[in-house]
Amino acid sequence: MSSQPELLDAFSVEHLKADLKGRSVRAGAQSMAAQVAQILLQSVATVTLARLLSPVDFGLVAMVTAVTAIAAAFSDLGLTEATIQRKEISHRQVSTLFWINVGMGLLLTLITAAMAPVLAWFYKEPRLLGITLAVSPTFFIGGLRAQHNALLKRQMRFSSVAIRDVTAYAFAVPVAVLLAWYGAGYWAIVALPMTLNLAQLVISWWMVAWRPGLPSRDSEIRSMVGFGGNVAASYLVFNWIRNADNILIGWYWGAGPLGLYSRAFNLLTLALSQINMPASSVALPAMSRTQGDPELFARYYLRTVNLIMWIIAALFGFLFVGAKPVIVLVLGDKWIDAAPVFRILAVSVVGQMLLESILWLFVSRGQSGRLLKLLLIISPLMIASFAIGLPFGIKWVALSLSIFLLISLPWILKFAFSGTDLTLGRLAKALLCPILLSLAGVLFTESAMHLIAPPSMLSQLAVAALGFVIIYSLAFLIPAVRKEINSLWKLFSELRLSRQPEA
Repeated sequence: MSSQPELLDAFSVEHLKADLKGRSVRAGAQSMAAQVAQILLQSVATVTLARLLSPVDFGLVAMVTAVTAIAAAFSDLGLTEATIQRKEISHRQVSTLFWINVGMGLLLTLITAAMAPVLAWFYKEPRLLGITLAVSPTFFIGGLRAQHNALLKRQMRFSSVAIRDVTAYAFAVPVAVLLAWYGAGYWAIVALPMTLNLAQLVISWWMVAWRPGLPSRDSEIRSMVGFGGNVAASYLVFNWIRNADNILIGWYWGAGPLGLYSRAFNLLTLALSQINMPASSVALPAMSRTQGDPELFARYYLRTVNLIMWIIAALFGFLFVGAKPVIVLVLGDKWIDAAPVFRILAVSVVGQMLLESILWLFVSRGQSGRLLKLLLIISPLMIASFAIGLPFGIKWVALSLSIFLLISLPWILKFAFSGTDLTLGRLAKALLCPILLSLAGVLFTESAMHLIAPPSMLSQLAVAALGFVIIYSLAFLIPAVRKEINSLWKLFSELRLSRQPEA
């Protein structure tokens, strides 16, 4: 009989129902606090490595990771989401899923290693052979960690996830920086994710009081693998969309331009992913638990998107205006050609956030098949837009992404909202205030920059920051803005109240 209390505790989610809202709010705060710490650590790595290494070093690694990131969708076969989304799950089922994850991780490691000479030939760059071989074990490490990570998220143990991730970054970043300092070149960039994944693996196994048993045949496993397979296929297509521009630029323009493009994109998405990742970690299990209540489900989605939009609209509006001084001050003068790309990509941030949020809608409702269908439709169109811009340079590839998202998002969202209480009108209402305020900040600050013409990079950044501070301060005079801010303040007040001990 293997019904040890620690195993039952690891799988049970009944205790979450008593205070789902409070747990979601606490989880969001814990995740955001962890992301702040991670942003600081990643910023140290980004700034230091950018100053110690060259665009070519980053471009070489990006050539490999653009391809391996696509395959990463299959590293857990979507079985992490299957474990999170499932209402009830057993030790035997999770053990079987664990061994499937490990097997798939090993297979992808071997396939990636075998692809090393192919990538070196495709990009006409022999140094990619060693880089690809060094990166390949990442998949096996991910397979060993997948189900432990899923059990943490299933039970909304986000404080544990936060501690794990911050600790792993605190260990990995110094390793990469020291390697770069001692002249390791692009190997320092390779070392960062490898060290990070190993640290997360060790800490995840230490935190979760569960160890896998032997795999078994279970009728329920087949449906979970089917669900997970669709999720994995969807992530495969999604990752292909997210990395096709890097692959095309590396093939057409080479390592140098790809290094500039990838740094601009990564610097922009550094902030976006640190906001989206904790939101996704909290939203997916919470929405999975409320899928039987359409109105509550819709409110969870809209509140999460509204909160994210208040953050990213202000942040990326400021980054749009201050792109050049941000790039030069953060990365150094040798990266100045990345500033126009950075500025153009900032326009696409709202679209990227909304595109990622539709994953929550499909996965939480178990509709991985519809998600896959949607991504199969939009992926060739987006890749075609990259191809159109490719001959004209990296700025035009970035512009193609922004234009495509602007044109296609209404249809994509309408398709994703089908069968829910969500509508484009309700979403527009949730997004309108933060977006309009950000646009006002951009117009005011751009005008101020042209009138004042600050001479130095620091003074340009100061004018951009001051412009947004003025606009957001004046916005408090508008009743609609005050209403939104009061709503967010109420949310944070609920956080304090939800910290009371549970009965």
